[in-house]
Amino acid sequence: MPLIRHIFWHHKRRYGARRIAIELQAQGRPCGVDRVAKLLKTQGLQAIQPQSYKPRTTDSHHALGYSPNLLQRSPPPAQLNRVWVADITYIPLKESAFAYLALVLDLCSRRVVGWSLAEQMTDSLVLDALAHAIRDRQPASGLVHHSDRGIHYACADYRALLASHGIRPSMSRKGNCWDNAVAESFFSSFAFELEFEANWYDVHDVERAAGEYIEGFYNPQRRHSHNRYLSPIDFEHQFVQQGNAA
Repeated sequence: MPLIRHIFWHHKRRYGARRIAIELQAQGRPCGVDRVAKLLKTQGLQAIQPQSYKPRTTDSHHALGYSPNLLQRSPPPAQLNRVWVADITYIPLKESAFAYLALVLDLCSRRVVGWSLAEQMTDSLVLDALAHAIRDRQPASGLVHHSDRGIHYACADYRALLASHGIRPSMSRKGNCWDNAVAESFFSSFAFELEFEANWYDVHDVERAAGEYIEGFYNPQRRHSHNRYLSPIDFEHQFVQQGNAA
């Protein structure tokens, strides 16, 4: 029970019985999911529960043109740096304002490979996130970049940056935000898992919290069901050891 309490609070109530049981297994202290659930209940510990995923809409009414959906009939990527997905979300602040978070995520490992945060939703916001991802990952030519049909992803500077690195643009179908559900799902977890401690007065508070969540928890620690309950970084390390990396 002390070990379960430690894991529960160490991950700030984000781990329920299944992830705690997997964490115990990794530490050499196996305990079944049902047993962990009972012990949590006896201690009055309940993990925060994510709300049902609801896709949001984006402003796609522009004359900049759209890219075809290259993922519509493609199987999930079996290698790293084959498909990236990108999106933007807004984060409310205390003083009736917003911060905006742009994200680039590897579809194979679910790792956040680039992100940027600003007070305004501008072209530079998404350009910074993409530039950081390219700099850190150095992807080979032919990578697919998938996003919604928003104006920031269709602008000339963004298309030029993609083209200069041999990256193929792909966009969701008209009116179908489920096409980019992986990025949307990350934002849902991000918002909910930080909601209970959100005391953000300005963009600097959000930037600190986003950095701690993405770089300190999500990428290196958060056990992801898509990755057989490995964190994105651990999944990538295993991928490389098995010789599957791009």
